[in-house]
Amino acid sequence: MRWLKQLLDFYINSSIHVALSVFAFVQMTGFLFRIEEVGVSAYFAFFGTIVGYNFVKYDALARTQKLQMRTELKAIATLSFLSFLAAGFYFLQLAQNTKIIAFAFLILTMLYTLPFFPNRKNARNWAGVKIYIVALCWVGVTLFLPLINAGIPLSIDIFVVAVQRFILIFVLILIFEIIDLQLDDPNLKTVPQQIGVERTKIVGSVLLLLFILLGFFQTDFSFTALFLRLGVAFTILLFLLFAHEKKSKYYSSFWVESIPILWWLSLLWFLNPS
Repeated sequence: MRWLKQLLDFYINSSIHVALSVFAFVQMTGFLFRIEEVGVSAYFAFFGTIVGYNFVKYDALARTQKLQMRTELKAIATLSFLSFLAAGFYFLQLAQNTKIIAFAFLILTMLYTLPFFPNRKNARNWAGVKIYIVALCWVGVTLFLPLINAGIPLSIDIFVVAVQRFILIFVLILIFEIIDLQLDDPNLKTVPQQIGVERTKIVGSVLLLLFILLGFFQTDFSFTALFLRLGVAFTILLFLLFAHEKKSKYYSSFWVESIPILWWLSLLWFLNPS
């Protein structure tokens, strides 16, 4: 069974799993707003996430030569290069306006990783900023990018979904910050570092309640969709309440990041008329 654990670790460490979560969110956008051709945006987001996340995770270590190229890391580097080529292929198929949006989020990702300004750390180390940058990037790539590519004008429903998705991703990141509390640099000033674990869980619980309430402002309201949102919110709430610093890395990196995938599959199962 050792090879199975190694395969799972590679699946997680190479960012394939988080990329599937991004892919699921893009597909949900296509489903909710009836976008027939969402594939290009979804595949661009999938491969771009692998490149972006691996760049964020391994670039700093590689530049300081603290990263030894073990077999797994060589495989991750190869996967990242192939994903870069695939992301470039799908980027060229995006509409012109969408390319501008995609490029903007690329710059934000680089700003998040590289120290552009003299004598300053990268955005990842700016106190209290990390969680907002990550949530904003997810909303932009998984919601606005496919909508703009499909030429769909902004509406109240889009605004509501954007706020909902930002809240959802924000709470998911809170779970990661609780589990990584002992590992994170104190200067990061994550939410648990600033207000404590218990208050973080209260904040997350309130945000999940707001996530549910916002659903009533959508014009295309249905009780089935409400039921699914309740299920997702309750699942995240359980993961949030049971999160602590000694939890296994699989708790967040696999199970928590599986929630968007399960939500997308549930939407297809319960709401797809075919």
